[in-house]
Amino acid sequence: MSVLLFFGVANLSFGALRGPEGRAASHFAQLMSQKILIVDDEADVVDIVSMNLKAAGYTVVSADNGATGLAKARAELPALIILDLMLPQMSGLEICKALDKEPTTRSIPVIMLTAKAEEVDKIVGLELGADDYITKPFSPRELVLRVKSVLRRGSDKVETEEKIVIGELELDHARHEVTIQGKPVELTATEFKLLALLMERRGRVQGRDRLLNDVWGYESVIDTRTVDTHVRRLREKLGALANYIETVRGVGYRISENIGVGGAEPSVERTVS
Repeated sequence: MSVLLFFGVANLSFGALRGPEGRAASHFAQLMSQKILIVDDEADVVDIVSMNLKAAGYTVVSADNGATGLAKARAELPALIILDLMLPQMSGLEICKALDKEPTTRSIPVIMLTAKAEEVDKIVGLELGADDYITKPFSPRELVLRVKSVLRRGSDKVETEEKIVIGELELDHARHEVTIQGKPVELTATEFKLLALLMERRGRVQGRDRLLNDVWGYESVIDTRTVDTHVRRLREKLGALANYIETVRGVGYRISENIGVGGAEPSVERTVS
């Protein structure tokens, strides 16, 4: 009975609800509007992931091979994709490459869920644009928490000035846009948040653990080398301005405070004595 009543509340006009009940119903309806695509050829994995995501309030669609998964990603434009690497017809890495080439899909966050646990596999996956990497066997509860964390990265609004300009680099929070000399730079939600934090904290060194917590929302759940991989990918996208992001060896990263209009030439690596 309680389940039927809950769904009944979710279908009412939330303007008529007040207090905790209204907030809970509104939050559930918001989650229901977020569609998660699962691409995995193991039926038992799809079943358990679907069950847990639906219990958390998400809408779920699935595909059991790479080609169908890519087609559904293009057609459904889900809020997030949970992707296996070893798939029939088309591998997970090939799907990532295809998604990244298309303007309508390149910003869709991807969590890789795979039995490939070697470090090189994780690095390759993250460098191809995955926002997180989980190895099988896995905890369904942890997976749902990771999904929530990744989705939060794209929706969180940082309380700061709408535009930040450092040299030739401009970040616009309102438009969720980064430009170099007026030309747009395509970033994932995670890359955008990482760059925004570094720009907002210009001149201050950000340790890997701090970035892992502030950008990914994790304490030490994933290896801090994930941060290094994303910084490397971010530098590649910044092109000639890659050296705006300095590495402070043994500590972390920062954006140099010595960059002036027209772009100074900070060193990419500094050593702390």
